[in-house]
Amino acid sequence: MKVLFLDESGDHNLSVIDPQYPMFVLGGVIMEVDYAKGPLTDALNDFKRRMLGRTDIVLHTADIIRNRNGFERMKEPEFRAEFLAGLNDLMRNADYRVVACTVHKTAHLSRYGMAAVDPYMLSLDILVERFCLDVGNVPRGGIIVAEKRDPVLDRGLDLAWLNLKINGTRFVQAHDIDNRMAGLALRAKSDNIAGLQLADLVVSPIGRHVLGKPDKEDWRIVENKFRRSPTGKIEGYGLVCLPK
Repeated sequence: MKVLFLDESGDHNLSVIDPQYPMFVLGGVIMEVDYAKGPLTDALNDFKRRMLGRTDIVLHTADIIRNRNGFERMKEPEFRAEFLAGLNDLMRNADYRVVACTVHKTAHLSRYGMAAVDPYMLSLDILVERFCLDVGNVPRGGIIVAEKRDPVLDRGLDLAWLNLKINGTRFVQAHDIDNRMAGLALRAKSDNIAGLQLADLVVSPIGRHVLGKPDKEDWRIVENKFRRSPTGKIEGYGLVCLPK
């Protein structure tokens, strides 16, 4: 069975747009369930044990950048360089594929106005569609794991998932989603799930790249992990940038 772990970068709220980061990214990593529970979790724990001395600290990009919640030593230049190099090695060596949808909120609002769809829900449709195509015609061949946010947003996500199973998407019919997907599970960040932490590390470099900010090594790693067409095309297969 395959699993898609989802995370986001930026705020999906269209009424509040940060001019420094007017981007919303919903992205994820696709891998085998057994790999996620075994080798990936082991590799992540080995890295944490080596660098942090413990395994219960959750890798979270915002905390790493801001030197908080267990990452206080990131203020030390030598430790920071060693930590980021090790983190890049972890991302590079893990076995997964990346799918992501980016929404430039300013352009999205400009084009659609009051009819603009919530960026999270818009992106979810696209990623579920790609994941279903990736799983293929395998009954209960895939499961999606997303991070809990708050009760209102989680309820909205549950309703959006139900809508997908009833109405399908542009390219995948409802009965295919219902047949191929074992479900959508919402898990808390504190659950310390390796796949969700990897998804967290993947989405930020995608947002930076699409905005035209300088690429770092993490982007080059992610770029090599994108889901691709048989001819190697990323756009539309592993990465969808909206509005087009």
